[in-house]
This record gives sequence, structure tokens and C-alpha cells, in this order.
Amino acid sequence: MKYIETERLILREWTLKDVGDQVEGLSNFETAKNLTVPFPYTEKNSIEYITKHLKNDANSYAFAVQLKGTEKVIGGTSLDLREGEYNGGIWLNEKYTGKGYGTEVWMARAKFAFEVLKADKLENGYFEFNNRSKHMQEKIGHKTVGKSQKFCPALNRDVVEVLTRLTKTDFYEALQSTKLQAVYDKIKILKPKVD
Repeated sequence: MKYIETERLILREWTLKDVGDQVEGLSNFETAKNLTVPFPYTEKNSIEYITKHLKNDANSYAFAVQLKGTEKVIGGTSLDLREGEYNGGIWLNEKYTGKGYGTEVWMARAKFAFEVLKADKLENGYFEFNNRSKHMQEKIGHKTVGKSQKFCPALNRDVVEVLTRLTKTDFYEALQSTKLQAVYDKIKILKPKVD
């Protein structure tokens, strides 16, 4: 089921056909070191995750990020309601970074959260050495709100996580950038309500 479409991507529910692509993306150390996923990431891990997230509901949205015109899944993103606030993040297969796909995914999940879920803010974060995520989040309006410690399985140690928040106001202010506005304008919400 498709939920969101950007210029080059489709964000949709996961299916078990996506196991190979998910394992390919998350078993890469350079990707996994920025996440809290098991490492090495195995087919068993993928089947467990996808089985748990086959159907989205009002408290948890997990989207496979698929390249338009192909069956290739190049990443994932999530929005989870915890203690009244939506949080989550994104990941991309390292082979597809540096091409602007991350901007499309971050913008799409923010538009979905603010316009469909009626969220007032999104809670996120990034490991302090993940400059790519830091830059991306700042670009679309995230502000730093604190720090915490989180265990990173790929590094097998606790790391500093920079906690960020994106308010609806800050997001719409970021859209004053003509480049971001152009990305935003091409995002279509295809299925605004869950079954």
C-alpha cells in the first residue's frame, strides 16, 4: 500500500519481498553504525521487523522507501507515537546516499506527520559523529534539545545521541528555501487514513 510519493520515491508499507533489500542496506557497517539495529543485520532480523510492521496503525508507521519505477527498496523511515509525541528516523542504503533522497524522505515524513497525523512536533536525534544526519535535520528546521547515551550495536558501545525537535512552525519556516519548497511541492500523500 502506497502512502506517500515524492519526485523519485514511494514510501509504503513493508512486505516480506523487501527482506533482501533491507538486509543489504542495514548489514552495511557504515549505515549500521548510525543506528540502533542489530549488527550484523541478518535475514532473521529483517523477517522479524517486517512481520511486526506489515500493517501501519495510528501509533506506528514504518515505511519502506522504494525507488519509483523499480521494486528496489533503498531505505526506511518510521513515525512512532510514544508518550504523546511522534519520533523515529530514517536510514538509506549507503549506495544511495549523497543523491538527495534523504531530503525527500525527511520532507515526506514531516509533511505526513504535520498534515495527516496533525502532530505539532517531531522528536528525533542522531549520533554525534553522524554529520550527514545533523546537516539534514538542521536544513529542514530541527533544533537541538539535549543529549543522551544510547547503545550502538555496530560499534558495541554507548554513544552520545544529540536529541532534536522539529516543530510545525520551524518546518514551515524552513520551506522559505526555494529548494526545499520545490521538494515539498512534489510530495503527494496518497493514503491519508489507515484501515
